[in-house]
Amino acid sequence: MNISDLERVLDKLTVEKKIRVNSEIKGIAYDSRKVKEAYVFTAAKGAVSDGHDYIDGAVSNGALTIICDSKEAFDVYSEKYNEVNFILTENTRKALALTSAEFFGRPSDKMTLIGITGTKGKTSTSFMIAHILEKAGIKCGIIGTTGIYYGDKYEYIDNSTPESYELHRLFSEMLKCGINHCVMEVSSQALMLDRVYGMHFDTAVFTNISPDHIGEGEHKSFNEYISWKGKLFTMCDKASINADSDKIDFIEDIIKKENVPYVTFSCKNEKADYFGSDENFYIDTDMKTEFTLKTKGQSKRMNINVPGEFSVYNALCASSVCMEMGVDINTVSAALSEVKVIGRTEPVHHEKCDIPVIIDYAHNALSLESLFCAVKRYNPSKIICVFGCGGNRSRLRRYDMGEISGKYADLSVITSDNPREEELEDIMSDILVGIAKTDGKYTVIKDRRSAIFYALEHAQKGDIVILAGKGQQMYEEIKGVKYHFDEREVVKEYYDTL
Repeated sequence: MNISDLERVLDKLTVEKKIRVNSEIKGIAYDSRKVKEAYVFTAAKGAVSDGHDYIDGAVSNGALTIICDSKEAFDVYSEKYNEVNFILTENTRKALALTSAEFFGRPSDKMTLIGITGTKGKTSTSFMIAHILEKAGIKCGIIGTTGIYYGDKYEYIDNSTPESYELHRLFSEMLKCGINHCVMEVSSQALMLDRVYGMHFDTAVFTNISPDHIGEGEHKSFNEYISWKGKLFTMCDKASINADSDKIDFIEDIIKKENVPYVTFSCKNEKADYFGSDENFYIDTDMKTEFTLKTKGQSKRMNINVPGEFSVYNALCASSVCMEMGVDINTVSAALSEVKVIGRTEPVHHEKCDIPVIIDYAHNALSLESLFCAVKRYNPSKIICVFGCGGNRSRLRRYDMGEISGKYADLSVITSDNPREEELEDIMSDILVGIAKTDGKYTVIKDRRSAIFYALEHAQKGDIVILAGKGQQMYEEIKGVKYHFDEREVVKEYYDTL
């Protein structure tokens, strides 16, 4: 890829340009610290910082071309650096997406992409879809909250949906490994920030919707939040949607307007294309779930090793996506009986453990309440919940999570969960404001390892222990430092000492 290729790709987005050097482009960076010789640097304004403020650093590191969307920055820096190319575009993030796609050879055009959006269920549904497709002999990658999975490779990421450059890099790597299917979480933030701009999805999936990610640096309102979710359904060939979700009419209106064929899944409406009924929940160390799938004149009993009613919805969703791609119902059933989801109602196994211990990423009131409701379907004697709240995040979340745990748990063990730059005592005090609104019993243990030990020590046969908030995370972030912390290892350590 050279400068003339870049000019062609960005032609419709370009407002003004000053091209001084025509040579090979050796890389692209949206972080000035990662710029190397003959790189393109894309300067975009973010929630925390403005990339235009780092143009000097990018040029110093060897940037050959600067793409920006600030007229002021374009005028100032193109005058200051007369041996560097400058392109002023309507939108730097869109420019990054188009430039990255071209740099890696347009890999998304060669992929079958399945995009999942919704407030809850994206990660679990992604794992289920990928496992079903693999069972059917179709190699499939996963991009989502818990990381990137393809072949035997794994990468950690900070965002559920990475930046467009990372996405096209990953698609390119997947293709090299013989993988041309990918299921990915598509967040409202990703849609708003054009991380998937220019991509086209074979299937778009809607799991559910409820207020989340609303506040400073995220979405201004619930209406804005759902509006961006709906954008995915203007970028697909077909769709699968949850007929039982709130705001389903809004999504259906978009789909119909775009003339996108779609199927529905439901646990309440027998007229749905994929209907789940006769749910049964069995308590053991795996906490199994069973339901009957009815679709296309077929009926099949399904067994899932992922606990909870919401797992039935996720399984229905995954079934609808894969069967619409041609996978038969028996293959779907076999795959669902095996699937495991990292950090999502994930059972922890140990030969000495006869009490269900569940690790889950629930880190806000909505997901925590949903988790409690799922666990209660198994009629445990008691629920013991270990949880904390992240630092440098909304204080309202702490009040709400405290109130939810106090309402549902027989014992809440309040502890640390990535306090970041805040004082742990301040965070726990906020949680106590919420729990004080209930009659729930609780104890406060600052050290999370000790808190987990305490919960396991006080659990008895018939109880369920929930470790909420960290899920797939294998660290504890304190004062800017990430310390290794894996709850699975902590549980194992406890039972190894018995």
